[in-house]
Amino acid sequence: MNTITMKLQADHLIEEALREDISSEDVTTNSVMKEAVQGEVNLICKQDGIIAGLEVFKRVFELLDANTKIEFYKKDGDAVKSGELLGVVTGDIRVLLSGERVALNYLQRMSGIATYTNSVAKLLAGTKTKLLDTKTTPNMRIFEKYAVRVGGGYNHRYNLSDGVLLKDNHIGAAGSVTKAVQMAKDYAPFVRKIEVEVENLDMVKEAVEAGADIIMLDNMSYDEMKEALQIIDGRAETECSGNVTKENIEKLTGLGVDYISSGALTHSAPILDISLKGLHVI
Repeated sequence: MNTITMKLQADHLIEEALREDISSEDVTTNSVMKEAVQGEVNLICKQDGIIAGLEVFKRVFELLDANTKIEFYKKDGDAVKSGELLGVVTGDIRVLLSGERVALNYLQRMSGIATYTNSVAKLLAGTKTKLLDTKTTPNMRIFEKYAVRVGGGYNHRYNLSDGVLLKDNHIGAAGSVTKAVQMAKDYAPFVRKIEVEVENLDMVKEAVEAGADIIMLDNMSYDEMKEALQIIDGRAETECSGNVTKENIEKLTGLGVDYISSGALTHSAPILDISLKGLHVI
């Protein structure tokens, strides 16, 4: 996530998070620190994992006070160890205290996603299959999808404007898989791929014949997916989805699908424990 992206897409989200946390004032900080005093605090990792979100962490403090200085000893994507010093934050102690919770929440959440994604992606090593994210938390999409990439995964479509994904209710509204695909071809720009979510072999056959670019095998049994891939026979890209986790993904690697998507990368990843410790006046 570069500086331009941060300013264009992330700053207003970070500002909203800060407004949520400091609705009128930080009464605790203002009680113990009535004027500007320069201080320093250490960013400490308390768990092994993959770090992600350092620039977001930094931006929280910069939006509160542009004079805040942060020196990092790691970069996003690096493996980190419990007890490791990740960086030092220097600035107005009031800013360090008021920004601490929001900054750490972003960093812990993003690092947790990167860590979990990395552990799942390793299980696909040596295969052609790419690991995709799916569901994201409202107002956290840019941060969560970035963290997935840092962890070694790939992003599914970014939002509803990014691609055509015909799910069961779209197909129901259109009347059939064939009609839904034809409608999408008639409406969507030709540069947009059309993906169809299917739940049984009849839908697989219909999606192939309708000319779908990608066919998502959703919540199908292993044997059904094997048969579906024989039916598709390379005429469309393939994705399997449905309650995929680190515990069950290895069984799917032998299928040879192009993509495996997992909502667990974002909705079930535990945070990585990271703290700001040792605040002192300088």
